Amino acid sequence: MIRILLVDDHAVVRTGYRRLLGAEPGLQVVGEAARADEANALVLQTTPDVALVDLSLRGSSGIEAIRGMLARRPVLRVLVLSMHEDAGHITQALRSGAHGYLTKHCEPEEVIDGIRRIALGKRVFSPEVAQILAEQALDGEDAFAQLTPREFEVLRLHVQGQPASCIAGALQLSPKTILNNLTLIRQKLDVENDFKLLQLAARHGLMTLHPAEA
Repeated sequence: MIRILLVDDHAVVRTGYRRLLGAEPGLQVVGEAARADEANALVLQTTPDVALVDLSLRGSSGIEAIRGMLARRPVLRVLVLSMHEDAGHITQALRSGAHGYLTKHCEPEEVIDGIRRIALGKRVFSPEVAQILAEQALDGEDAFAQLTPREFEVLRLHVQGQPASCIAGALQLSPKTILNNLTLIRQKLDVENDFKLLQLAARHGLMTLHPAEA
């Protein structure tokens, strides 16, 4: 029996996954979480074999959830199922420890097969993700390659317009640490101000600029 933890901030989505997976022999949903901190607690309480994780959660993202869950349960296998198809999110999810990455365009059968393959120790990628990783390997181009997963998370929340105090609360850090991280991020990305940072984030799919902002 493969024990599965669902990590997604939409209850209706989790319900759909639970019904889909519950109907499959050998699969059992043992817990559901809407936030990274909930996932971190449940991974100890429910001891899942596989976590099915969305990257867009309330507060800190699925990237933080992946890091937190694996720190608490290193044997956990993580399969990302996300709407994000940009190199930044994919790379940082894998750096955080994810073992596979599917997009939400995939068919239900692909999710079921992905969970079974992940549980067997294999890696799973949807065709779109595999192509992005291949192109990135050939071009050697990842705008956010110099950032750590934590710095990427700070950047992601910052370009969404969240103030340092809110980012600090979500990541359980001090506002001063967040401001220091932002300074280091600008240095690593070679941008001198937030406007340039927003443009860079938009060019690489981390966010969408409205016409007035572009």
